[in-house]
Amino acid sequence: MRRHRITAVWTLAAVFALSIPSSAQTYFPGRWDDWASRKPEEAGMDPRLVERAVAFAIENQIKGTKDLAAVIWSNWGREPGFRILGPTQNRADTNGMIIRHGYIIAEWGDTRRADMTFSVTKSFLSTLAGLALDNGLIRDLGDPVKMYVQDGKFDSAHNAKITWQHLLQQTSDWEGTLFGTPDWADRPVPPDKPELWQRRPLNEPGTHFKYNDVRVNLLAYGLLQVWRRPLPQVLREAIMDPLGASPTWRWHGYDNSWVLVDGVKMQSVSGGGHFGGGLFISTRDQARFGLLFLRRGKWKEARLFSEQWVDKIRAPADAFPGYGYMWWLNTGRRALKDAPENVYYASGTGGNFIVIDEPHDLVVVVRWMPRLNDFLKIVLEAVQK
Repeated sequence: MRRHRITAVWTLAAVFALSIPSSAQTYFPGRWDDWASRKPEEAGMDPRLVERAVAFAIENQIKGTKDLAAVIWSNWGREPGFRILGPTQNRADTNGMIIRHGYIIAEWGDTRRADMTFSVTKSFLSTLAGLALDNGLIRDLGDPVKMYVQDGKFDSAHNAKITWQHLLQQTSDWEGTLFGTPDWADRPVPPDKPELWQRRPLNEPGTHFKYNDVRVNLLAYGLLQVWRRPLPQVLREAIMDPLGASPTWRWHGYDNSWVLVDGVKMQSVSGGGHFGGGLFISTRDQARFGLLFLRRGKWKEARLFSEQWVDKIRAPADAFPGYGYMWWLNTGRRALKDAPENVYYASGTGGNFIVIDEPHDLVVVVRWMPRLNDFLKIVLEAVQK
C-alpha cells in the first residue's frame, strides 16, 4: 500500500509540474542554427493541415518583379520629390516558419537569407523605445519629446505637444522636414488635390492616425538622441545577440541621414523601406524576435525587456484601434477575421509578417505572401490542443 501511495504522489506531482510553465520546461533555441524541430503531431497540430498551410503560402506568394527598387518606385514614385535614399536588393521567393512551443514545426524556402522587410522594421524600432523606458532614458511615454530632443524639431506650438506615445502610435501629425523630405510628401492627402498638400489643417496630436514614414524616421532620430549610440548597436547588444541571432542582419538609414551625436558621426536609421533602407534580416532571426515577444520579454533565464512592455504595445490607439506601438492589432477581428482578437503582428510591404498568438503558443513568420488571414486560418485549424 505504501508503495502505491508513493507512486500516486509522484504521478500527481508530475502532472502538476507539467501544468506550470517554467524556464526549465520552456524550450528556447540555441545560437544561430541550433533550433530543434518537432513533427506537427508532437506539437499538437494536424500534419495534413500544416502541409496545406505551407502549400498555400507557396502557391500564393507575391507575383511580379523581385527588384525591390522597382517595387518602391511603383508604389511611391508619384509622391512629390520622391527618391530612393537607402539601399535596396532583390527579394527571395516566399519562405517562412511555424513555431509552436518554441520548436520549428514547419519551415520552407530560404529562411537564412537576410532580406528587406520594409515596415516590419517598425516593430523592432518600437522595441528600442521600450528599452529606453526600461533603462530610464525616457521617463514616461506621455512626456513631450521636446523635453529630450531640443534641436528645433519640436519647437513649434503644434510640435511641442507631441509625446513619445504619439510617435509610437503614429498619431503625432508632426509638421516639418526630416532628411530632405517634408511630412506632407509621404502619402500626401488628399491624393487628388496637390494644391492642398502643404495647406492641410493640422490635427491635435493623438486624435488622428496617419501612416507616415517621415514621422517614423523622426522617432528613430529621437531615440538616437536619447540613446546617444547607433540604434543597430543597441539592438544587437540588448536583443539580437542574447537571442542567439545570426550576424547577417543589417539596419540601414539613408545617404543623407548622418548626424553628429557628441561629436561622433552616426547614421539615423529608417523605420521601413519606403525610401529604401530599413532592416535586412532573415526569417529565422525574425522568428527568434517573435518568440521573445511570445515569451513576454524573457529569453531563457534573462529578461531582455519588461513584461509590461508587451502589454503596452498592444494597447489600441484611441484614434485607430487596429494599431498599438508599431504593432498591428486584431481589435474586433477587423484585420484578420479568422484569427483570434488577441493576435498581434508586424507587417511590411510585399507580404512580410511576424504573427504572435499567445493562447496557442504560436509564432508564424511568412515572407512575400500577402494573404495573411487565409494562411493563418489554415494554420489555426491545424492546432488540435
